[in-house]
Amino acid sequence: MKRLYVFPLVAAFIAVGAYAQQRPGSPDPTQVRAGDYTVEAAHTRVQFTVDHMGFSDWYGDFSGVSGTLSIDPANLAAGKVDITVPTSSVSTTNTELDGTLKGKQWFDAATYPTIRFVSTKIEPTGAKTARVTGNFTLHGVTKPLTLEARFNGAGINPITHMYDLGFNLTGTIKRSDFGVAAFVPVVADEVDIRISAVFERKP
Repeated sequence: MKRLYVFPLVAAFIAVGAYAQQRPGSPDPTQVRAGDYTVEAAHTRVQFTVDHMGFSDWYGDFSGVSGTLSIDPANLAAGKVDITVPTSSVSTTNTELDGTLKGKQWFDAATYPTIRFVSTKIEPTGAKTARVTGNFTLHGVTKPLTLEARFNGAGINPITHMYDLGFNLTGTIKRSDFGVAAFVPVVADEVDIRISAVFERKP
């Protein structure tokens, strides 16, 4: 009886191994398909990190991201990215804190329902990296922000059968510049931002 269970398990491991060796996301940026893309929200993550009282780094996430990307690997500087984040989607490991962050003292989600970044300039800095400068709007204030971009991969998603492209964007803001100065400097003024974005190419 035991042998009957062994063969299916072996077959399953072989299948998983074969799938793992065929990762659909190619890391070669020269193979990226030029065109217009939209955010694939289910696998796009926006995260912020802030020093909390000098004791720890505190993390938060946003979901429900939307946006667009126009890109041509032969002319990266002509590309453009536009990302919008619903403020009320802020989430931490503390539900009480989530409610506080949505309030007037912090994000004031009722008054300022979105956070947005719209690029104005893209400068290639390496084979897989670029510097993306744009306008960042938070809490009703818009200021220039530069993000460092790193290409992850692109290819056909085997589940959705859509052509996906993914990259990370990182940068730092001073929240007081945007009118969110509660408890500075006990809670740090500088906030690190990380966007792990997946875009789907429009048909």
